[in-house]
Amino acid sequence: MVEIAGRKLRDAARQLERLRAICDKHGLLLIFDEVITGFGRLGAPFACERFGVLPDMVTCAKGLTNGTVPMAGVIVRKGIYDAFMTGPEIAVELPHGYTYSGHPLAAAAALAALDIYQREDLFARAKALESYWEEGLHSLKGLPHVIDLRNIGLVAGIELEPIAGRPAARAFDAFLKCYERGLLVRTTGDIIALSPPLVIARGEIDQLFGTLAGVLKDAA
Repeated sequence: MVEIAGRKLRDAARQLERLRAICDKHGLLLIFDEVITGFGRLGAPFACERFGVLPDMVTCAKGLTNGTVPMAGVIVRKGIYDAFMTGPEIAVELPHGYTYSGHPLAAAAALAALDIYQREDLFARAKALESYWEEGLHSLKGLPHVIDLRNIGLVAGIELEPIAGRPAARAFDAFLKCYERGLLVRTTGDIIALSPPLVIARGEIDQLFGTLAGVLKDAA
C-alpha cells in the first residue's frame, strides 16, 4: 500500500511539474487553490511544498484562522506583487476592497492559529499520522459500492458506485447515516470527502473509519 501511494504521489508531482513547464512556455500564471490543502493538511505547510512545484499564486483560507473566523488570502510571487504595487504616486496600488477586508478579529484569529501551528508542531503531527490515516481508509476496501479510495496527508476520498439514474444519491444517503451516528462528513457527487482536524487522535481515526464501515455495510 505504501509503495502504491508513493508511486501515485510521484506521478502527481510529475504532472504538476509538466503543468509548471507548460505555463512557463506560454507565459501563463499557475494558480494553486490551497483552501483545503494549505496549513499542514498534507503534512507540509502547503501542497506546493509537498510536491516541490512553485506556483505563481496560491489561494488560501479556512486553515488560516483554523476556520474560527472567515478569512482568506492570496499569496503571489514577487513579480506579480511588484506589477500591482508599482505605479503613479497618485494611484492606489491595488484598487479593490471589501467592507470587512483586514478585519481585526479575523487577523487576531489568524495570528493565534499560526502561533498554535508552530508551538504544537501540528504540521509534523499531521505528517506522522498520515500512514495510520491511510491504513484506516484502506480498511474500507471491498465494502459495498466502494469503487475507489484516495488519500494524501490527512485528506481522503471514498468514491462510491452511483445509483443508476440518481447521481450523488448514494453518497448523500451515506452522509445522512453518518450524521445520525455522530460523524459529520462532506460529499461531492458520489464521493465522500474527509479532512479531519490536525489534532485528531488515533482512537478518533479508528472511530471515524469504524463508523464509515458500518454505514457502508448497511448501504442499499
